Amino acid sequence: MAAYSIALLPGDGIGPECMDATRIVLDQLVQEFSGLDLSFKSHRAGAELFRESGETLPDQVLAECLAADAVLLSAIGLPDVRYPDGTEVQPTMMVGLRRALNVHSAVRPVKLYPGAPCALKETGPGIDFIIIRENLEGLFASFGGGAKVGNEVATDTLVVTRKGTSQVSDFAFRLAQRRSGRPSDGKKMVTCVDKANVFRSMAFFREVFFDAAKAYPQIDANAVYVDAMSLYMVQNPWDFDVLVMENQFGDILSDLGAGLVGGLGLGPSAEMGEENGLFQPSHGTAPQLAGRNAANPMATILSAAMMLDWLGDKHSDPVCHDASIVLEGAVAKVLADGKIQTRDVGGTSSTTEVAQAIAQALSHCTATSV
Repeated sequence: MAAYSIALLPGDGIGPECMDATRIVLDQLVQEFSGLDLSFKSHRAGAELFRESGETLPDQVLAECLAADAVLLSAIGLPDVRYPDGTEVQPTMMVGLRRALNVHSAVRPVKLYPGAPCALKETGPGIDFIIIRENLEGLFASFGGGAKVGNEVATDTLVVTRKGTSQVSDFAFRLAQRRSGRPSDGKKMVTCVDKANVFRSMAFFREVFFDAAKAYPQIDANAVYVDAMSLYMVQNPWDFDVLVMENQFGDILSDLGAGLVGGLGLGPSAEMGEENGLFQPSHGTAPQLAGRNAANPMATILSAAMMLDWLGDKHSDPVCHDASIVLEGAVAKVLADGKIQTRDVGGTSSTTEVAQAIAQALSHCTATSV
């Protein structure tokens, strides 16, 4: 039986409340699963810490994150806590943490659960696809760099390397192997999303993608321009399985995807590398909700389910894998029941009440129910 140490970063705004709610569920999950051994250590990082100390991510906290088996982060940043140049502290911390952990692939599921509100009138055979964004390059490679000449000219550089694109493309195909295919017909498919008709960097991204596809002949590979994909995601999202793209494109389309299936409160995410994993909800800190026990904790809880799935895959641990399935199933059950929900999905329940309902639902779910 493996034991896993999890570094917790509750962060700012609604982050600590969502993390507390997630701990309610995870503590119950450990009791439900014989052999699931998780230990947690919480660390301060983010905007409130910066306000007090001038640091967002102390060296000791970063060292603890690197030493842990996985990092679970809730939400970081506050709009009024900024550097002297006017930029927020959150991007600096997150980019630094991603680079230190070398998490090259960011995974954003877009899945419509029964009971969740949908922005579309028709949902066809269902919505269940994955957006994967290259996490360390692209336009984000200019973070902290770029150039500004007086008050007239500013530039940033988009960076695409063969290594980075190969890593994220290979990751996408390996993930597609594990999935059931697109909802419309079960076909396993990876789609490269780019702007290869305009930019050399994007044409190169597509070239490297199709080079990676040669190692997976059993999986369909195709490519769609990013502007067309923003249309197709709304018109026929059930025709897609796994989408892979440059960092900035993924940052934008993943929020569109979340908007289709209930909003950011239901949007988990994972950032994965060869050795490390960082898991966090896709929403921000929502300071207007902080302290009101009103935020939706489901995105953080589903991110924890992704963490367990990643640990199970990395360590060939069926207990972690089964626990992930049960945890997602408990969230799905509470959504489908429709009795205990936060305001963002049409209910009146508190953060704590939702967490307690999910914890209670764990005993009704099995590893084969999702």
